[in-house]
Amino acid sequence: MDDLLSGALSRLDEAAKHVEVDSEVLEKLKYAKETLSVRLSVRMDDGSRRSFPAWRCRYDDTRGPTKGGIRFHPSSNVEEVTTLAFWMTFKCAVMNLPYGGGKGAVKVDPHSLSKSELERLSRAYVQAFAGMIGPDRDIPAPDVYTNSMIMGWMADEYSSIVRQPSPAVITGKPLPLGGSLGRDDATARGGYYLIKHLEEDLRLSGSARRVVIQGYGNAGFHIARLLHADGYRIVGLSDSRGAIVCADGLDPQAVQTAKEQGGSVTAYTGNGARAVTGDELLGTACEMLVPAALEDQIHKGNAGLIKARVVLELANGPVTPDADCILNEAGVIVLPDILANAGGVTVSYFEWVQNRQGYYWGLDEIHQRLRVIMETEGRRVWDMGSARNIPMRTAAYAHALERLSKAIAAHGTQPFFVG
Repeated sequence: MDDLLSGALSRLDEAAKHVEVDSEVLEKLKYAKETLSVRLSVRMDDGSRRSFPAWRCRYDDTRGPTKGGIRFHPSSNVEEVTTLAFWMTFKCAVMNLPYGGGKGAVKVDPHSLSKSELERLSRAYVQAFAGMIGPDRDIPAPDVYTNSMIMGWMADEYSSIVRQPSPAVITGKPLPLGGSLGRDDATARGGYYLIKHLEEDLRLSGSARRVVIQGYGNAGFHIARLLHADGYRIVGLSDSRGAIVCADGLDPQAVQTAKEQGGSVTAYTGNGARAVTGDELLGTACEMLVPAALEDQIHKGNAGLIKARVVLELANGPVTPDADCILNEAGVIVLPDILANAGGVTVSYFEWVQNRQGYYWGLDEIHQRLRVIMETEGRRVWDMGSARNIPMRTAAYAHALERLSKAIAAHGTQPFFVG
């Protein structure tokens, strides 16, 4: 079994030690309900035809239709998609959303495609998976290297296939096509609300609040912006092409402008900023580290370098199980992905609700609803971890497992049927 999925399932086993759960529940949650693998055949601009492997996984739908993003990435594979769908199952349960977990991907470098080729690929994905997705069955959203325009193309293609407008089939759409206000920074804002709510518990309310952010895409930029505006000092940033540090602090917008012009955060120079390696970035003195890139970025080979007291996982699966053990032994508090980055799926849920009711909320209402959910579930996970003296990740999985267990058991388990 793939290491990524094995690591995810090991966290399920660990959580099961701390809650009462029937063995049938664990049996069901160890396997995906449905996975479809296809080849997307796309006509390229030069007249040639190319095929791209693509997948969609619906991991578990006990609590409702499955929900999860679609990523376009050259390293995607079916094991990754399955693992991401597993994480989404638990993320939705942590946040008490009426969803199960799903995920999709296309193995492609989208930067190598023209805009027209990208549109044809996006529509081909929906053509291939139209029987699997749907507003009441499986609701995709953006993920790595996909965006609102791609979601708009996909929603339009699905509507053409079913011959009626179906905006609720996909979330993360452009605002004029039924998207929701607040979706652009939802992942980061959810993480920010969690930090603010737990600031005293995490001992982050003092004057020394230095932050290092690994990954300067959408989530990384917005968390930097929100924290910077709140008085946190951003002392290190990285993207796929390099990293920079500055003890006096970095201006997130200035770095973003330099990145847009030069292609990397390393294009930002002056004011004490200097380029460093990825390991040097992780070893930068700070109070909080925010992994906001891809999976498995923090592992047993570099976890010992981390000086932060708090890790806020805005990426999916950035810390391996081996690294978890190292960080736990060092007293580092890890706010896990299935809680910390759940602002994205929560606002996606808001978009789905708005699409279905045909009534749209204002930005302040979106933010307030998100804050309430992040604070409520964040406090429950924190209190469970504190009461049982277990890491926050284990507490989050145990919290989700309790909800999933109740839903699965409500259909009946062996004790019910045999009396």
